[in-house]
Amino acid sequence: MDAGSILGPWPARLRHSFRQGRRQGWRLARRGAPYAVAGLILLGLQRLPLTETLDLLWYDLITTLRPAPSGQEHPISLVGIDEGDIGALGWPIDDAILCRAIDRITAAGATAVGLDIYRDRGVGPNQDCLRQRFRDDPRLISINNVAEDIGPVPGTPPQRQGFNDLVVDPDGVVRRDLVHVSGQDAATVAFPLRVLEVGKGALWLRQQLEKGTAPGPWLEPGSGGYQRLDAAGYQQMLVFDQPGSFPLWNLRQVLAQRPLPDSAFRGRMVLIGSTAPSLRDLFPVPKTRFATDNSLMLIPGVEIHAQRLAALLDRYAGEHSRRIRTLPGWSDIVLELLAAALGLGLGEAFRQLRRSVIAVGLVAVLLVGGSVVLLLANVWIGLAMPLAALVVMAGAAWLRRGAASQEQQQQIERLLGQTTSPAVARALWNQREQLLSDGRFEGRQLKVTVLMSDTCNFTTVSERLDPRSLLAWLNQGMSRFVPAITTRGGMVNKFTGDGLLAVFGAPLSDGPEADALAAVEAALAIQAEVDALNDGLAERGEPAMHLRIGLHSGEVLAGSIGSSERLEYAVIGDAVNCASRLESVEKERQRNRCRVLVSADTRRLLPPHLALRWEGWGRVSLKGRQEPLEVWELLGPALSPDSAPAAVPASPTSARP
Repeated sequence: MDAGSILGPWPARLRHSFRQGRRQGWRLARRGAPYAVAGLILLGLQRLPLTETLDLLWYDLITTLRPAPSGQEHPISLVGIDEGDIGALGWPIDDAILCRAIDRITAAGATAVGLDIYRDRGVGPNQDCLRQRFRDDPRLISINNVAEDIGPVPGTPPQRQGFNDLVVDPDGVVRRDLVHVSGQDAATVAFPLRVLEVGKGALWLRQQLEKGTAPGPWLEPGSGGYQRLDAAGYQQMLVFDQPGSFPLWNLRQVLAQRPLPDSAFRGRMVLIGSTAPSLRDLFPVPKTRFATDNSLMLIPGVEIHAQRLAALLDRYAGEHSRRIRTLPGWSDIVLELLAAALGLGLGEAFRQLRRSVIAVGLVAVLLVGGSVVLLLANVWIGLAMPLAALVVMAGAAWLRRGAASQEQQQQIERLLGQTTSPAVARALWNQREQLLSDGRFEGRQLKVTVLMSDTCNFTTVSERLDPRSLLAWLNQGMSRFVPAITTRGGMVNKFTGDGLLAVFGAPLSDGPEADALAAVEAALAIQAEVDALNDGLAERGEPAMHLRIGLHSGEVLAGSIGSSERLEYAVIGDAVNCASRLESVEKERQRNRCRVLVSADTRRLLPPHLALRWEGWGRVSLKGRQEPLEVWELLGPALSPDSAPAAVPASPTSARP
């Protein structure tokens, strides 16, 4: 006894199950591949600077559109060293000249004077004057630069020193402010914060920052549209006043002999710095990225400090409405996941691709519009990645649907071949989701009309012709009979050697009555084609072709039959058997070239006014069927008054939409 007989059918079943599982796995992998690729694309986009750049440009654009208050609303004045000052006074400015300017500013009633000029080394013969003033006057603040290790004016006490280091984004734009870095020595305080402390005596803000109790919002590495932000210290987005709106005096005006207006510096915090383009202390900010006035494309560093100081004054005054709020980094991830899920859902939800594209477009517009509304309300969320997630996942769904549609089209072609008309093929394609399941037509009980045909005396003809000539002779008929069926909505289900089996009403139906009418019209058309064909055969000296056709209406079981290696669409049931028996019953009783026998079940479905010639055969017993069947022979269309046969057009009701 061999191993196969011992093990029985189990090894074969296991191999079959393994092949089935492998095919199913490949099918699932193909369906999931577009989403896997989309996920990789989104991961790659997260690591690229492109999306952050797009978010920052979007932030700049909406910030430019948002109205901003004037800098004159804050008690801040600027003294700018412009090109005229450099031409008249030279560069670097002599310490003695700076002393005279500071004396006039303090005498005019300034509450704080911040010098945004490096003066760790003196200039001119009278350097002691500047050092003495910064040492003794409690209203003077000197800058230093931590990054470049540049110190303040020598002798300046630590509590009146401030670093002027700016945080600049990778594209060179100043959008955020480093308010404070906790845990440093007494001298390491941001320049605007130090000016606020000196000018307002507001030490409480730094104390809160040191304790970690200062109210935010403070930036995090993934805040807003940032992806890899260095959020060290306490940073906030700057809400800029109108560029160029702070009261500005040049150094020559301050040094002039005529008295300054009382409103110039009294009760105000004054910042002294360079505004001359030649000194290259200029920076782009969001509100200048899209400006049309070239003079405002860059703003000087001293005005940047004024903008920073204005933001601190708003915080000092409890003005929270103008702060830019950003969502935490995890919320951006949640938003991206929701957008990806929405894109996937919209990509899959609609049956028509056009509607899906429109829906995704509308959601994208809503997403952009929501981002605009939020930014105008001082809330910044990253837009590029959610928008990319929406579009990429929707695109993956469209790609998957396209691949699935191609696979379904191949399945329909494999199952039905070329046995249906283009109209039926289109209707099948439009309803493929309902008809196909796992690459198969699911079994369905359908009311159909079956047409069965067979060639008479085929054996006799085959003895007269060689195989090639016999096949050519047979195909002359099939090339005429098949279009007569398919153009009327029928499906040639199979060829039976010298005959065929056609079904009207499967896999799609226009209704039993319409299907029966289409089948009868097809039979009449075949009768006409047989006559025309035989005329040509006679002229060529070839054997005549005679046909028998049986038509019966009833229920069948229709669906895919076979294995994964070979599938076909089959119709099974009593209606098929009856049509076959009608075709072959009493073969010797044939008076014309194409005999058509129709059951009473089919004739009852036809319109009563249909002009046809019938001959009753009565109740006929069919082989394998206990109940006799009432049969009628269809002789052709009713004769017109001039005895000419009526034409047999394709009924418009038999064509699929």
